[in-house]
Amino acid sequence: MLSIRKYEEKDYDGVCYACLHSVDDSITGALGEFVLHTFCEYYIEQEPGNCFVLDDDGKAVGYIICAENYDKFKSVFDTQYYTRSLQLSDEYVKWARDAYILHEKYKDDYPAHLHIDLLPAYQRGGFGGKLVAALSEHLTAKGIKGVMLTTGTSNTTACNFYRKYGFEELEIYDTDIAFGKKLV
Repeated sequence: MLSIRKYEEKDYDGVCYACLHSVDDSITGALGEFVLHTFCEYYIEQEPGNCFVLDDDGKAVGYIICAENYDKFKSVFDTQYYTRSLQLSDEYVKWARDAYILHEKYKDDYPAHLHIDLLPAYQRGGFGGKLVAALSEHLTAKGIKGVMLTTGTSNTTACNFYRKYGFEELEIYDTDIAFGKKLV
């Protein structure tokens, strides 16, 4: 039976599996593993308290995770992942740079940054919305003003998902769209 709950240490493998298998089909091999490390492992190792999972009989099969302050994520990315990203993908480096530019512009109103395991959450009948609601309630209680995320302009499924669950389109920057959701 599916349910929403806070991340627990036992969920590590399930969250990593969901992350690795929900990225774009073109992100495979070494780059896929790198996406896993830069997103999933950062969030669930550095900020596990800001992670919610979609639970299927005790196993994490989807998630929504958050960095309360994108500057912290960016500093870790620069020190641990940036050089490796240059070796693997110019496109990935460009995404990280664009996301940071957008974050800098909107961080006063949307200081927190989301990463959502979109595909399983989206396909499982409304559970994506429940994940967003659970994390939003959690962050609101902590006094976080708002959250933002970025996605590609060609990712129609993602864009429709975010609009459906209360995110507003902030800006199209090159090939990325910034979405924000005010919490307080």
